[in-house]
Amino acid sequence: MTDFGRDRPVHPGLGIGLPLLAAVSLAAALHWALPSGPTGRWGLSPAVVAGLCWAGQLWYVGYSLDSTRPADGIRCLFGLANAMTLLRGTLYAVAAGFAVLPPDTGLAWVPALCYGAGVVLDKLDGVVARSVGRETDLGERLDVAFDTFGFVAAPVVAVSWGLLPAWYLSISVARYVFVGGVRWRRLRGRPVFDRPDSDLGKYLAGLQMAFLTVALLPAAPTGLVRAVAPVALAPSLAVFARDYLAVSGRLCGRARSQN
Repeated sequence: MTDFGRDRPVHPGLGIGLPLLAAVSLAAALHWALPSGPTGRWGLSPAVVAGLCWAGQLWYVGYSLDSTRPADGIRCLFGLANAMTLLRGTLYAVAAGFAVLPPDTGLAWVPALCYGAGVVLDKLDGVVARSVGRETDLGERLDVAFDTFGFVAAPVVAVSWGLLPAWYLSISVARYVFVGGVRWRRLRGRPVFDRPDSDLGKYLAGLQMAFLTVALLPAAPTGLVRAVAPVALAPSLAVFARDYLAVSGRLCGRARSQN
């Protein structure tokens, strides 16, 4: 049974302190690493934006830990596979910070490098978890959450730099809309059914990641990327629509309710 947005307590030890510490540490590291500490749109520093994005992801880590068994959750969190997932989140946060810089920055290659490296880690962390026998519910939640954030970070940078049209941001909000719709049904006391048992969404997510990595490459021809964008986007949005029709009971052959 999938947990669609059920309320969970925030782990007190990781809910505030760790996100703040991580945000300051990442922002300071990037401020030191970026030449002349560039400031972007609206006077925002990419280091500060990256730090805030990383803090938000780590807040979700605290939200995902079981507050009734914090020691077990923390031990699981720092296993090899989850550590790789956390590194992926850091890379996505760094990529997101570049959304406030102009596309002609001398560091235009960084978002593609960070996002592409995160995509590689996404494929490796699952393999590592299966090989060492440490697949966990926490790891699955973190993997989905960081995938979702990656689908925000990369398109936002690509759109802000004019590499993709603004409507491509629909992929950034699709999962949030889906989860919000499911929660709304629960709040209204309506049944929520299982999603279709299909790996199509995973395959399309992989293709989406590959396309976004190519779109962010400075050498990629922007005209061709924008021409391919509708073909890359439409199947992913169609799967989200299919899944919502399924969980709301509007498709034939619906599965058991999760209420």
